[in-house]
Amino acid sequence: MGRPELGLSPSRGGPLAKNTLFLVELLPPKKEPALRYLDGGGPRPRRLARAVVFFGGEAHPNVTELAVGPLPRPTFYRPLRSPGGRPVPFSARPMTQGEYEGLQRALAVATEPLYRLLRDATGYWFHNCSRRCLTFSDIAPRGLAPGERRSWLVLQRSVEGFFLHPVGLEVLVDHRDPDPARWEVQRLWYNGRYFSTPQELAQSYERGTLAVARLEELPARGLFSSYEPRGRFSTGTPTDVHGAKVCEPQGRRYRLRGNLLEYGGWSLAFRLRSSAGLQLFDLRFNGERVAFEVSVQEAIAFYGGHTPAAMQTKYMDAGWGMGSVTYELAPGIDCPEVATFLDAHHLYDADGPVRFSKALCVFELPTGVPLRRHFDSDFQGGFHFYAGLEGHALVLRTTSTVYNYDYIWDFLLYPNGVLEAKVHATGYIHATFYTPQGRRYGSRVHSHLLGNLHTHLVHYKVDLDVAGAVPTLAGSPPGIWGR
Repeated sequence: MGRPELGLSPSRGGPLAKNTLFLVELLPPKKEPALRYLDGGGPRPRRLARAVVFFGGEAHPNVTELAVGPLPRPTFYRPLRSPGGRPVPFSARPMTQGEYEGLQRALAVATEPLYRLLRDATGYWFHNCSRRCLTFSDIAPRGLAPGERRSWLVLQRSVEGFFLHPVGLEVLVDHRDPDPARWEVQRLWYNGRYFSTPQELAQSYERGTLAVARLEELPARGLFSSYEPRGRFSTGTPTDVHGAKVCEPQGRRYRLRGNLLEYGGWSLAFRLRSSAGLQLFDLRFNGERVAFEVSVQEAIAFYGGHTPAAMQTKYMDAGWGMGSVTYELAPGIDCPEVATFLDAHHLYDADGPVRFSKALCVFELPTGVPLRRHFDSDFQGGFHFYAGLEGHALVLRTTSTVYNYDYIWDFLLYPNGVLEAKVHATGYIHATFYTPQGRRYGSRVHSHLLGNLHTHLVHYKVDLDVAGAVPTLAGSPPGIWGR
C-alpha cells in the first residue's frame, strides 16, 4: 500500500476494476546459494516475499507477481517472469470474496422471474428469501477458450451440508467484465433441459410444459447432510464411549524451535505456504541431508456428469488458495490432545495478515506395528530369543478445506530414516442433481442426488539430495544383452 506508483486499493469493497494486493508469501531463495549458506560456506541469502497483485485498474488489466525484499524491511520490488513469458490476463485471476458477493447479487436479480418455480418446487429462493434461501457452488474452469470468465453456478438449498442439496437448476453467468452491471446470464439448465433466459424457463413453467422436479420438504432435523452421529451398529458394540487415545507417558520425544523440527535422527525446517500448503526444507537424517525440499504442490479433481456443471468440473485447488484455508484443528479429533498446535498467518484476499489458530499440529503416533521384530525358534517347541522394537512415527499435520473437500495433509518421520507423505480426502462429495441419464456418471445417493465419479491427482515436489546435491544413477554402457 505504501508504493503510490502501484496505485493499490483495499481489497474489500469498491469495484473489481482496481489494483489490489491479493497474496503475499515467502519466496524461497534459489537452491545453490541456500546450500552454500546451510553448509557454512556462503552468506545468508536475502529473504524475499512473493506478492501477487491484481492490476484491474490499468489500461491493460493483468495479474503480476512481484519479488519484494529484502525482508523484514523491503526497499525494492521487481516483476517475476510468468510461465511462457506472457502477461497473465486479468480474466485468469483467482476468485475473490468481492466477486462472489457480486455473483450472489447477480443470481438474486436473474432468478426473480423464477420465484414461483423455485418456491413451488424447492421451498427456497433467492429474492427476499429470509430463512429459506438458496445458495450456490461454482465450478472451474471458467470457460472453454482463453480469455473467457464464464461460470456454471449450481443452485442449492442453504442448509447444513448444502453441497448435498442441489435443486436441479444450474446457471451460466458471464462475469468477465470488471463491472458487475454488465454481467449476464447466458444459459440455464433445469432438470435435464437447457434454456436461453430465465424468462424462457419461467414461461415454460407457467404454461405447464416443464418437467418439474418437486423436492421433499426438509425435516426439522436435517440429519442426512449433517455431521451429527446417529444410529447404532448391528453388532451392538458401544459407539458412545471414548476409543483408544494417544499418550506420552514420559513426555515428548521431539523438539520444536521456531520452524525447526527434530525427532530421533531427523531434523528439518517447515512452513505453511498460503498458495499450496506444507513445505519441508533441508531434511537431514543423522546429520546427512537426504532432501532439499519435499512439498505439496497441487491437488486436482476431474469429474464426469450429465449436468453442464458436472461435465465441465476440473478443479486445480492451488488456484482456490489451497494453502490458505488451514482452519483450526480440533484437539482429540483432528490431532491427539497431547499434540503441539501451531498458528499460521495468511495474507490471501485480505488487506493484511490473518491469524489462523491451531493450523498445524505435531505429535508422535504409535504405529501399532513393530519397527522390526524376530522370534528365533529352536523348532522344538522353544526359542533361542525374541527381539522387537516398538513402532512410532512423528506426524506433522495440517488441513485444507477447499469448499466441500477437506484434505488432511501428513508428513510422517520414522526412526529408521523413512519419510512418508499422506493425504486423506474427507468433507463432502461434490454432488449434482440426479437425472436418469446421470446414472452413467455416478451413483444415486439420495432421491435427487448423484455422487459423481471423479479422479484425484495429488502433486508433490521431491528434491532428493541423497549422497550429494546432484544425485546420479549408476548404469552400464549401452550394449546388447547376451554378447
